[in-house]
Amino acid sequence: MPNRNARVLRKTMTDAERRLWSILRGRRLAGYKFRRQHPVNPYILDFACVECRLAVEADGGQHAGNEADRRRVALLRARGWRVLRLWNNDILANIDGVVGIILRTLESTKTPRIPKPSPSRP
Repeated sequence: MPNRNARVLRKTMTDAERRLWSILRGRRLAGYKFRRQHPVNPYILDFACVECRLAVEADGGQHAGNEADRRRVALLRARGWRVLRLWNNDILANIDGVVGIILRTLESTKTPRIPKPSPSRP
């Protein structure tokens, strides 16, 4: 069921999610691989860099002070995920600042990131 929900969410992304995905997809952000609408039972993360265990959530005003969101973040942190919550209006109005925040968070990963070699071509 989570995979079906993730597919629906991928097809109905908000403007802010689409804008952010245009930056994160295809290893465009410093070579980091992101997935969109990534299931982590029982939740579906907006964007996830599995390698760095970073969840990036694009949130609207309905998430301000939301108790369910606090529980969600606590559970994800208990499972070793870092959660970065970004406001939709910031994503739409200040994408460069948002990208900077994401990059600094990724670079603060404790384990050094080892680039994957490019596949050799026959």
